[in-house]
Amino acid sequence: MASNQTFSERIRNNRLATSFVLLGTLSAGVIAGSVMTGTVHGAMQQKKNDTSDATPLKVPGMVAEPNQFTKIAKEVGPAVVNINTESLPKQVTNPRNRRGGRRAPGQGQGDDDQQQNDMQDFFNRFFGGNGQGGDGDDDDDQGGPSGGERHALGSGFIVDPHGYIVTNNHVVDKADRIYVKLTTDPENDPGHPARVIGVDKETDIAVIKIDVPGSLPTVKLGNSDGAQVGDWVLAIGSPFSLSQTVTAGIVSAKNRVDPSGAGSQFQKFIQTDAAINPGNSGGPLLDMSGSVVGVNTAIYTQSMGSVGVGFAVPSNTVINVYNNLISPEHKVVRGSIGISFQPGISSSVSRIYGFAKGGVLVSTVTPGGPAAKAGIKPQDVITAIDGTSVKDGDELVSNVSPRRPGSTARLTYLRDGKENNVTVTIGDRAQTTAAMNGDDSEDDNSPNTPPKSNVAQDKFGMSVQAVPSEILSRLKISGGVMITNIKPGTFADDLPLQKGDIITEVNRHATPTLPEFESTISKLKSGDDVVFVVRPVNSRNGSSFVGGKLP
Repeated sequence: MASNQTFSERIRNNRLATSFVLLGTLSAGVIAGSVMTGTVHGAMQQKKNDTSDATPLKVPGMVAEPNQFTKIAKEVGPAVVNINTESLPKQVTNPRNRRGGRRAPGQGQGDDDQQQNDMQDFFNRFFGGNGQGGDGDDDDDQGGPSGGERHALGSGFIVDPHGYIVTNNHVVDKADRIYVKLTTDPENDPGHPARVIGVDKETDIAVIKIDVPGSLPTVKLGNSDGAQVGDWVLAIGSPFSLSQTVTAGIVSAKNRVDPSGAGSQFQKFIQTDAAINPGNSGGPLLDMSGSVVGVNTAIYTQSMGSVGVGFAVPSNTVINVYNNLISPEHKVVRGSIGISFQPGISSSVSRIYGFAKGGVLVSTVTPGGPAAKAGIKPQDVITAIDGTSVKDGDELVSNVSPRRPGSTARLTYLRDGKENNVTVTIGDRAQTTAAMNGDDSEDDNSPNTPPKSNVAQDKFGMSVQAVPSEILSRLKISGGVMITNIKPGTFADDLPLQKGDIITEVNRHATPTLPEFESTISKLKSGDDVVFVVRPVNSRNGSSFVGGKLP
């Protein structure tokens, strides 16, 4: 019965099969026709290919005016850079020649290699990281723990013609080498070596610097408070290694926080639907005047690609952090009173503790911290600072953190329903946080901790401190400074130096104390020869001479 079906019936019964049959039938018909009527077909082909009556197309002249997006991209593009980093595999522990050359690839940096990066955990969760070859943030990673060097790509923008660049901390974090590629550099050029000026993990902002002749193009910084939901914005960066990529969107929201609750309380993001992808980290978010209103930092995604939910650190935050990082301390100093509190408590708790109209319920008090010295106790409710009411923990932090350590403030608090006032001396947040976590490593003023040198870090990429008296006595030396840490990829790392080495002379000048060491090295400049007389702390072979030319 099926063999007696007509052609149209077969089409109705099975449309999918018919499509293939139809194409096959037409092809067979065309072939057969070609064989049977070759002469006619050839004539038709000759006539068909006759294009003497066709008019050639012409490229029209450019008459349209460039739109605002085009103008901004051309203006800002030269100040946006690629940032490439290299990180040596830290699990490799091949010792280097003690006095015979550079550190062997993979040598660890010391105890700080084991510290957990809370901000990195935030990125892993925030980006939907699944451990399949990425590290969660929106930089472009290549390589990994099982391979050789790890390479990462990010973006940044020049804010000072002398080569100062803003990017994200997670772009350069733990990088052994950093290279910055300008738009004028050749395609295969790796870029210019860069050094880290300072980082702020709380906001994920870093400042790096390159040294190049001449003046570099810069961006304009805008006021992020003026950005409104619905405003047009542009993002420029290097997604997936594609340099100078421009995407457009709008400001979707302001004052966004990490939805998982793992982010820093100092981060309030601008949300945008401008496409941000791996490699965009550290690039600028621009308003329609061409001014930077944010640093592209994070995306919310389940696929590690853009789904239209991107986040940028507001420019006003960036400006404040930048100014701190280029200061002589090269770090952000925030005020603290040394307490912790629970965010998002229920209305029942506030009613029971008598602060239904607002306040901060103290959970813990850092022993020996500012609040403890002022008499604040757990379960006290802080309601005002210097007469300004605080409704929650965010307002408390916003009020205290900009204050300089050593300044004073008047706290109003409730205890057992009674209002009290007390004067508290503002402390350094880094120190109070370390003390609260049981880690005194940040407290350089501890009587048991020798003072450390920042000058050596800036000059050579190493940290030093005064040599403990017991070591001086054991080694029978009169003085010197001890190396406590060496940053990979720096001048000190290129020399055969190690953590624990004691430097007794610099360029034939004795340096028995930390101030004398700092005074001597502060006079050194790029291109100078530098020679250290070094005494290994665990060696009986005496001193050795280590030297090189300062980059």
